[in-house]
Amino acid sequence: MIRVLLAEDQGMMRGALALLLDLEDDIEVVAQVADGAEALPAALETRPDVAVLDIEMPNRTGLDVAADLRRDLPSCRVLIVTTFGRPGHLRRAMEAGARGFLVKDGPIEDLVSAIRRVLAGEQVVDPALATAALSVGPNPLTDRERDVLTAAADGATVADIAGRLHLSESTVRNYLSSAIGKTGSRNRIEAVGAARQNGWL
Repeated sequence: MIRVLLAEDQGMMRGALALLLDLEDDIEVVAQVADGAEALPAALETRPDVAVLDIEMPNRTGLDVAADLRRDLPSCRVLIVTTFGRPGHLRRAMEAGARGFLVKDGPIEDLVSAIRRVLAGEQVVDPALATAALSVGPNPLTDRERDVLTAAADGATVADIAGRLHLSESTVRNYLSSAIGKTGSRNRIEAVGAARQNGWL
């Protein structure tokens, strides 16, 4: 049996996936969690063969959990599923050790096949997303530029961002200016939007 952990914050989606996967003769869902912070403890307790992780979850993203699993349970293969196929997310998922990346609008058969294939050692990536990732290129933002843009996303002032990140206001302005230039935007709101669209935040 292939032991699977499901980490998905939407209860109805998580329940439906568990029911459908349990119909397969060779798959058993051994754990279900709704919060990214619960995923690693559940995995360490149940020792799944494959973890199916949503990217957008409370407290820790699927990308964070993928890195946690690579460090603490390297025998567990990671398959990322997401509503939004953003090229930057694909790159970050692979860097975090994920073996597969699927967009949720595909048929359940694709997920079942992907679970079996990643366990067999293959990499499984949505073809359209792989093409998009190659055309967009790598994330041009530094870690600090990403931190500053993330802090700016809720409309915070430069002073607020500086206080939150323990930086000087001039340093925050420099990071914002650099991020705006790298994303080809006119202002920080556009820069946040462009970075999110490409999966860089």
